[in-house]
Amino acid sequence: MKREKLERPVISQLLGELKGWTLDDAAGSISKTFKFGSFVEAFGFMAESALAAEKLNHHPEWFNVYSRVEVKLNTHDVGGLTELDFKLAKAMDKAAAPRVD
Repeated sequence: MKREKLERPVISQLLGELKGWTLDDAAGSISKTFKFGSFVEAFGFMAESALAAEKLNHHPEWFNVYSRVEVKLNTHDVGGLTELDFKLAKAMDKAAAPRVD
């Protein structure tokens, strides 16, 4: 998959397909905070998301405290968002679905 920087209209369209993800002011990244019922559920989400990220060769910036995982996605190589960010966001939403509080 090509890593081409997306323009704002495409970003808006793809963001509309996601639930709970927000776009930063510069349209350079998307982010979401996932809240789980326990640390084990949060860690399970991170492990499943890590496998998806590795498959895509596209890795998130994230921060975990107990049952909360904050995620920020962007593509450093292009200085903005690419289709990979949205693919990984969808994979993370899928990983979170059975675990969300």
